[in-house]
Amino acid sequence: MRPRLRGFTLVEVLVALVVVALGLTALMVAVNGTARTSGLLRDKTLAQWIALNRLSEVRLNVVKFGQNTDTGELSFGSRKWHYDTRYFDTSIASMKRVVVRVYLGDAKTKGNPIAQAVGFLGGSLAPPGSTIADWTQGVVSAPVAGTPNPNAPNPGAPNPGIIPGVPIKPAPGQPSPTPPPNTPPNQ
Repeated sequence: MRPRLRGFTLVEVLVALVVVALGLTALMVAVNGTARTSGLLRDKTLAQWIALNRLSEVRLNVVKFGQNTDTGELSFGSRKWHYDTRYFDTSIASMKRVVVRVYLGDAKTKGNPIAQAVGFLGGSLAPPGSTIADWTQGVVSAPVAGTPNPNAPNPGAPNPGIIPGVPIKPAPGQPSPTPPPNTPPNQ
């Protein structure tokens, strides 16, 4: 007589299927969460790019200050976006704080902004000795060799300009300029 082989009972098979189903459910929840997070990060990245692009547009249109806010819609990354740009006064009269907020969808679906960019705009952003008009109209106010130098001890003396390799002589009573770090000495 041969020994009888024992197989799995129906209860054991059902318990094994429940364990496998719970494991697959946990795996699907993790994959779904990762996919959702990846989509949110993509949306946040695109929205931040839109906000920074809009801030650059505002900075390039320096003379258009009129309103305190403006809005717009655009299509970017195969999606529809809208933004609002707000201008706030600062303690410096010629300077404004610009806040750009970006939302997903059209202008009717306004909720929490996905991204926000903050910048400053105004005449105080120009380097000392120049105005914002010089920057927007392409005027360069650097010394040019051979032109009259109004700051020289002899006002009719020509301006030496900036010549590579020639040290800059300080004005009388001014300290000698020091070269920037890691600059090779003049030869």
